[in-house]
Amino acid sequence: MTGTKGGPGAGPAVNKIFVVSDGTGRTASIALAAALVQFRDARVDIVVRPNIRTKAEVGEVVGEAAEAGGFIVHTIVTDAVREALVRAGRERNVEAIDLMGPLIARLAETLAASPSEKPGLFSQLNKSYFRRIETMDFAFRHDDGQRVEDLRKAQLVLLGVSRTFKTPLSIYLAFKGWFVANVPIALHQKPPAILSRLPAGNVFCLDTNARQLAELRRGRAEAMKGALEEYADPEHVRIELMHARQFYSRHPRWAVINVTQRPIEEIASEILALRGASGKKTGEGVLT
Repeated sequence: MTGTKGGPGAGPAVNKIFVVSDGTGRTASIALAAALVQFRDARVDIVVRPNIRTKAEVGEVVGEAAEAGGFIVHTIVTDAVREALVRAGRERNVEAIDLMGPLIARLAETLAASPSEKPGLFSQLNKSYFRRIETMDFAFRHDDGQRVEDLRKAQLVLLGVSRTFKTPLSIYLAFKGWFVANVPIALHQKPPAILSRLPAGNVFCLDTNARQLAELRRGRAEAMKGALEEYADPEHVRIELMHARQFYSRHPRWAVINVTQRPIEEIASEILALRGASGKKTGEGVLT
């Protein structure tokens, strides 16, 4: 639709509404769409102008609205830019509806706190939220050696024998915003060949004390009513760990992490400390 008004018989006029924001404009667009539901017969042309953060940019968008005979709906959170918009609107006779300013002012008064005035925070929160959903889904779909053909997509690949905390670590790191997969290392089962082709800095080998691991496994074996008797046998556990360590040693650039009697958070911190430098360069794993 265009923003011109027709003559007699031309039908209802088209109202041009400018959505102005110092972020993405999504908040204002959603609020405007919700309000317009109440005006189903209105003809509107919505123009979104995001990232308006200087007085010069304010002047341009107000001039555009004045020429189109439209009005502005905005969510400018920076005081100086918002004041410039109000002033320019008055000078050009352009209505500017402030969706955010009155709410922020009332919250500042009620909460006895100053707003950050940082543009784009809502968009950043949304990105963090959706990234977390994506990384959690990835962790569940690549748990315990599933979909090994996708391991190149993982930022972190955890290897270890059973009960070395591969799954809880994967979920914890996924919640932090990392794409994590884990692969079991077991006797009589050849590890996926793709592991050797992954970037060495992405692979982390989980190791532990044989006696402690046997203790951990004993509870599960008892729950299975003896069906996993060998699983918790100390000698079997020792041999299994030796087998895993021999496999790790063939890839000296892989990091080996001892998880014995350590909390998940501490293990994850060590992994991220080792992986973090490359992650920071590419903006990976930025959630907290």
